[in-house]
Amino acid sequence: MTTLRNRLTGPAALAALAGMVAAAVVLAVAELLGAFFTPRAAPLVALGSTFIDFTPPWLKDFAIATFGTNDKAALFAGMGLTIAVLACILGVVAYRKWALGVLGVLFMGAVIVACVVTRAGVGPADAIPAVLGTLAGLVVLRRLLVRLWGLKKWPEAPADTASDGGTGQGAPGASRRGFFAAAGITAVAAGIAATGGRLLGAARSNIAQARDALQLPAPAVPAPAVPAGVQSPVPGVTPWLTPSNEFYRIDTALSVPEINVDDWELRVHGLVEQEVTLTFQDLLDAQLVESHVTLTCVSNPVGGNLAGNAKWLGLPLREVLARARPKDGADMVLSTSIDGFSASTPLEVLQDDRDAMLAIGMNGEPLPLEHGYPVRMVVPGLYGFVSATKWVVDLEVTRFADNKAYWTNRGWSERGPIKTMARVEVPKSFAKVPAGKVAVGGTAWAQTRGITKVEIQIDNGDWVETTLSTEASTVTWRQWSYEWEAAPGPHYIKVRATDGTGEVQTDQRADPVPDGASGWQSVMVTVE
Repeated sequence: MTTLRNRLTGPAALAALAGMVAAAVVLAVAELLGAFFTPRAAPLVALGSTFIDFTPPWLKDFAIATFGTNDKAALFAGMGLTIAVLACILGVVAYRKWALGVLGVLFMGAVIVACVVTRAGVGPADAIPAVLGTLAGLVVLRRLLVRLWGLKKWPEAPADTASDGGTGQGAPGASRRGFFAAAGITAVAAGIAATGGRLLGAARSNIAQARDALQLPAPAVPAPAVPAGVQSPVPGVTPWLTPSNEFYRIDTALSVPEINVDDWELRVHGLVEQEVTLTFQDLLDAQLVESHVTLTCVSNPVGGNLAGNAKWLGLPLREVLARARPKDGADMVLSTSIDGFSASTPLEVLQDDRDAMLAIGMNGEPLPLEHGYPVRMVVPGLYGFVSATKWVVDLEVTRFADNKAYWTNRGWSERGPIKTMARVEVPKSFAKVPAGKVAVGGTAWAQTRGITKVEIQIDNGDWVETTLSTEASTVTWRQWSYEWEAAPGPHYIKVRATDGTGEVQTDQRADPVPDGASGWQSVMVTVE
């Protein structure tokens, strides 16, 4: 016990603690000062965004498959752990060799600054919080280490830095208690500063309030009335219309962009006869259309929940492109978000009658901030990584041969038509159900083609057709139900769908990379 206590309160352990406190000061000061700059200049946001940019497809797929919509929280947790470990190492290095420790801290500060200034929409001045935070961290680290060097029972303290003038005998009054008090007070101050920075940033931002106060115009073309019977009668099946606060969110933005509608503009350029610039007021004054559309993430695994159905309000992109008049040879539109994300969408998809749109409304309200406020793209029939650009500010009419989008540069496909998919939602996998009549239900989708049949297979039996709920349109998902006479024992339920072209969902398993998962979902249940 004594040995363990000595290790935990020995010079190396306390130097590591000093490093962690100093790192907390770096982040806290940067957070506080960052309230007066763009949110994307926050060190953790910049570091995380840079990490995402260099994430290989297999790691991104693993993160989404493992953590789902909590992938960003997992990233922040992993970053926090990594920063803590590096801070401990730098603390020990600085204790033993101050000059080397200073170089290490300055190097880490330079990495943070580089991550900040290379973000889209960030200027050199936005590096000020990170620079001042790094300097504050160095000051704190020095003051804490001076206390350690002054403890006379640690004669290995560098002679040129000991507070007793180099004798190694320690400073009067130096003690572990004094060190812990200084470290504790500094850590609490850092926590207060970080909290104050977040509160100040929130107080200075009125984007959420402006969004809540925004009145959307009535659509010139309202969405068709939702027919009766679209919802599966099986309790537990997901709602046909996904509430906005439950709609899945997968994107690369660690900090949700905050855009003033008075400042928002969309530039349409490239291989066009006429460049076009749209303001938000232009959209409000336009002939807007309303449509129920199901969106799906390319990272959705077989049977996954990264899909949602909502009512969208916006301006058809075919009308915007008609104003710009694309030139012969153009075959792609590269859409770019204010945070630098880009997507490659086939030009013909944005010009046909599927109502691909610049959306400003979701489920009868302005877009939620995290879903693209004030303007995003909604394109039926394509996975989001090639179509559903949030916070969109730029449309470049170009060619697939000339430009690559964010995920295309990382090994994903150029085009992402959504594959036919069906999933079992009730009963859940590994559920225990009573023998007798068991309600089975779920959802299927094949946007722009529609669903004409869903079948299930119990164990290795025959494929049996289920009862389809009413179809609202070919661009929305369709639910299904089945009453199963279940016998005791373990059983497997498989599901497959047939789309409107007559093509049966493939049983060939494929990972999400590079163009979406495929295969039949199989659910194991125990009948008691």
